[in-house]
Amino acid sequence: MNLLIITGASSGIGLAIAQHFARDGWRVVNISRQPCSETAVINLACDLAEPDAVLALRATLEIELTAATQICLVHNASVMQFHAIDHLLAADLRRVLELNIVAANTLNQIVIPHLKAQSSVIYIGSTLAEKAVPGVASYVIAKHALVGMMRATCQDLAGRGIHTCMICPGVTDTRQVRDLIASNPNMLAAFTALSAFDRLIEPTEIAAAVAFAAGAPVLNGAVIHANLGQRER
Repeated sequence: MNLLIITGASSGIGLAIAQHFARDGWRVVNISRQPCSETAVINLACDLAEPDAVLALRATLEIELTAATQICLVHNASVMQFHAIDHLLAADLRRVLELNIVAANTLNQIVIPHLKAQSSVIYIGSTLAEKAVPGVASYVIAKHALVGMMRATCQDLAGRGIHTCMICPGVTDTRQVRDLIASNPNMLAAFTALSAFDRLIEPTEIAAAVAFAAGAPVLNGAVIHANLGQRER
């Protein structure tokens, strides 16, 4: 049995990934606050921003992991909050890091001991994993840290037949982005102007990239920018 464990598959990119793997015959387990609408997906309710919340799922996850042959763990859950660096409260930063970094680390501790050869750990990053824009300091910090976690995963699992990489989407047509656009009509033009294809990325395109990466050990340790080619300013 092939098993996908993914965080944050209730909407957007995570939902598209869950649907793609389910269509390919994988058993899919989603960990998020809200359930995934894909009927084939097993949902485990968890607020990843709460310290140690993932630990309550250990027994259930280990039943799934023990039965699996090939496993893909996708760290997708994320939150973007609007913080300039000089207005970033410690409590806000801790909560963002808890969800983006600490919860991912805890999940690694549960899942990685069960990974057999040909399994994978895929991190969902962002264009902002390797650069920054104003006003989203906590998100930029978290995504940069996630690159470090992926590279540490590559080095520490070397020789075990397990591969890892990070897929970094550009501006993707998700509910969160549409909500931003709705409050600022000029933002859609600004977002599409970033792309060499003059459009937003579809979540299904990122899902296809993740599925490819899950079967491509040659990408081990790679940071892959899936952004249609961004125009440099």
